[in-house]
Amino acid sequence: MESIKHEIRKYFKRERKKKLPENALFWDFECRFAQTAENAYKVTASELMKALDNAKAEQWERCYVEIIACAVFKNTNGCNA
Repeated sequence: MESIKHEIRKYFKRERKKKLPENALFWDFECRFAQTAENAYKVTASELMKALDNAKAEQWERCYVEIIACAVFKNTNGCNA
């Protein structure tokens, strides 16, 4: 589980280093998590790590993680705003 969390943190770091589109303020991440893709629900980037800890505590054999980086522009509330 720690290696998965490490890879996710590396992904966040790598995406944040990418050049922002014109007028964008920062990179944000739209995340989804569950045991399967069909049951995936939205979580914040910080909630994702907690969700992985919970999955480990519940001894899940596998889980579904989706992370989409998106630029946040002034006067928006995050991804897809």
